[in-house]
Parts: sequence; C-alpha cells; structure tokens
Amino acid sequence: MEKLKRVISKEEIQNKVRELASKIDSEFGQEPIVFLGTLKGAFVFLSDLLRHVKNPKVEVDFVRASSYGFSDTTSGSVKLTKEPEVSLKDKVVILVEDIVDTGITVAYLKEYLKKFNPKVIKVCALINKLERRITPVEIDYVGFEVEKGFLVGYGLDFAEKYRHLPEVYEVIKEEK
Repeated sequence: MEKLKRVISKEEIQNKVRELASKIDSEFGQEPIVFLGTLKGAFVFLSDLLRHVKNPKVEVDFVRASSYGFSDTTSGSVKLTKEPEVSLKDKVVILVEDIVDTGITVAYLKEYLKKFNPKVIKVCALINKLERRITPVEIDYVGFEVEKGFLVGYGLDFAEKYRHLPEVYEVIKEEK
C-alpha cells in the first residue's frame, strides 16, 4: 500500500504553465511550432500549456516512448511505439515531457527527432528531477525542479494509476 504526499499544488502548476507558455511565445513569436507531447504522461501538461500559447501557427502531435513499463525504475533502453505524424521539417519542435528523470528518454528522442530535419528542437518539462539522472540533457523550459521521490498526478503515473490527480504527489510506500 502507498500513501500520497502533495508536492506541487494546482495553483502552482497553473501559474508555472502560464509562465512557460509566455516564455515560448516571447522566444518564437509567430514562427511555426510543433508541440510534440510524449505519451502518456505529458498529455495533461501539454493540453494546459497549449491553452496559454498565443502563437496561431501551432501544430500538435505525439510520440510514445517508454523506458519504465509497469515498474518504478527505468529499463535503461527506450522503446518507441508512436512516431510523429506531422512534418517537422524546418519547424521549431518543442518536445513536451511530464518529467525528466534519468534523461535517457529525452536524450534518445532528441537524437531521433534530428532525422526529421527540424529547425530547432527544444525541451519543455513540467518537472526536472535530478535524483536519478544518468544521461545529461538540456531542458530549455523547466516548470519545477524536484530533488527526489517517485511522483504521480497531473499526468504522471505509477503502473497507470494516479494520472487523473490535479496536483503532483510523492508516493510514500508504507511498510506492511
């Protein structure tokens, strides 16, 4: 059994989402942008982020990559199960992640996306968690820095549970 301890409130999340959208708007103005969300975790964050972006030249697509499966630790290898469907050629691509933990998935996706010849690839993550970083990655837009803990809610899951929660929580495993 596990307990949940709130780490980031709804209000903090929404304030940060507005701030990130504003930074992206100010950096790219009216340039065509493809927001590329990583499934499944980033869908909640991406939908909120898009509602605050003012640029009318926005496209949305998704990739699906996994290195965790139903575990709370990475397998160390990335499996891509959905590729982008819109053209990325000569466009600004913003890879939207719920959380960057080990860095393995983001590093893999950034390298993979280069083959589509985008103008630039940027990374926007709701949470940058440094505790288990294995692969160094640059995150251009960071919502929150969280030192440690297994996090759920606001799209983040544990074995497909807790994505629906409106805030971010740390899972506290109780001893039996």
